[in-house]
Amino acid sequence: MAMTLNDDQAMLQDSAREFMKSEAPVKHFREFRDKECKDGFSHGLWKQFAEMGFTGILIPEDDGGLGLGHIEAGIVLEEIGRNLSPSPFLTTSVAAVEALKSADKAMRQKWFPGILAGDSVIGLAIDEGSKHRPANIACKAERSGNGFKLSGKKQFVVQGASSDMLIVAARTAGSTGETEGLTLFAVDKESAGLNIDPVRLVDSAVAAHIELDGVEVTADAVIGEVDEGWSVLAKVLDAGRVGAAAEMVGVGGGAMDMTFDYLKQRKQFGKVIGEFQALQHRAAHLFGEMELARSVVLKAQNFLDDGDERGELYSAAAKAKAGLACNLAVREGLQMHGGIGMTDEYDIGLYMKRDRALNEFFGDAFFHADRVATMNGY
Repeated sequence: MAMTLNDDQAMLQDSAREFMKSEAPVKHFREFRDKECKDGFSHGLWKQFAEMGFTGILIPEDDGGLGLGHIEAGIVLEEIGRNLSPSPFLTTSVAAVEALKSADKAMRQKWFPGILAGDSVIGLAIDEGSKHRPANIACKAERSGNGFKLSGKKQFVVQGASSDMLIVAARTAGSTGETEGLTLFAVDKESAGLNIDPVRLVDSAVAAHIELDGVEVTADAVIGEVDEGWSVLAKVLDAGRVGAAAEMVGVGGGAMDMTFDYLKQRKQFGKVIGEFQALQHRAAHLFGEMELARSVVLKAQNFLDDGDERGELYSAAAKAKAGLACNLAVREGLQMHGGIGMTDEYDIGLYMKRDRALNEFFGDAFFHADRVATMNGY
């Protein structure tokens, strides 16, 4: 298992890096933040993602996509993170696509073309509390006619207000805290009884609190099998966690590069501050931590692409390690920039906010460190 990119992947990296740098840099993020866009991202940019082929990376070739893997998706996500590019790529083209792979042909034909064209956005309505605890789902789906009636609440659904469809995890059997008895549903945004309350996150992304008040769906809305949704949800979560980890490597790498450039420019006591040994030691430590995080993420991506049973373990390890390394990068960056790091004129503070949001998305570093320990018998 090679721990480096092959030639095709390196070409994709070059394309994604140049595209994000020119079409979706931090300046682009600031524009959408400052004008308080209701969706938090540009639909025009999302169409450009499609034109570049990014939206179809994980969609199978039989369904019109590129049929590539999590390594390729991670390459795009790292550049998204490096530039703080606002887009629904992680939720729609990674996590949602992973869920739709388990859907029937009719549902795939309904939603994949829109994703491929950059016309559709899909949100994940899973968590119900302030923390990511996917087993603690209480939202109910009760039999009603030839379908189901959904009732419950979901919290912090990223891009929930701008989504054309929500993938909702609901309980058709069992009790809260159990993984058995869960079912995934595709819920159209126009469904009666679906109440969406947009909220802006710390990084200025737009999420939503969702209330399902007797939302009725047909049996065709089920993704996978009734009561067996955890097997699909586990794949969705692993894909989302590795994807978020890759984006965090980009966020941390972007903050690190910005900080290293500043160390080479800022002068104090007649020297650039990068010549001071104490800062050199901290910079070297940060570089090592970011490289370790990138290696763990690449390993997890390899395992998911190969269908290796260790994918779940390494997905948790990747999210934990990337979370810790990215947080170190933004904290060190803020401190090494000094007082100006706290001002809005400097971009380093924007990276800290993005780190804070991504850390919580799909579970924070402590949640996944505990999972790694548990899976290793501790």
